[in-house]
Amino acid sequence: MTQVKSFPPLLGSSANALIVGSMPGAASLAANQYYAHPRNAFWPIMGELFGADPNFDYQRRVVRLTQAHIAVWDVIGACVRPGSLDADIQHEGMVVNDFRGLLDRHPEICRVYFNGAKAEQLFEKMVLPTLANGDVFRRRLPSTSPANASMKFQKKLAAWRCIVDDSALPRNAGRS
Repeated sequence: MTQVKSFPPLLGSSANALIVGSMPGAASLAANQYYAHPRNAFWPIMGELFGADPNFDYQRRVVRLTQAHIAVWDVIGACVRPGSLDADIQHEGMVVNDFRGLLDRHPEICRVYFNGAKAEQLFEKMVLPTLANGDVFRRRLPSTSPANASMKFQKKLAAWRCIVDDSALPRNAGRS
């Protein structure tokens, strides 16, 4: 089987929140864009919260998101996974992205949001032990994936709204 590789982080100069996924799906890898599957709720939610309208071209959405101080990255940098389901990710040979380096270079990132349970599980198991200061504010949100179709869009949007609400947290709420 072929190894798939993730993308570099979407990161502006002043990000203070990081949205973490597991690994881009097949549609995203083919398009070379985060959350490219047309039924993924990520960009519609980002449109509602930060003006990153899903009807904008990808670069314009990315600019809107980074202007809102939001960064995006995935736990996994490379792995073998047939298809797009997180359950199909093979742990043997998995390469984890360098979150310690990212967070050391960007200490202003004080909040981490997980796009679903798998991203949180992988981060807690494979990234958190590598962090110099693991006391970063973390919150799991419902997956925006079309595989999470049992949760309606409005309920997902309501849950994701906490990113805006949490922006009022003190800068040191999670990291010292």
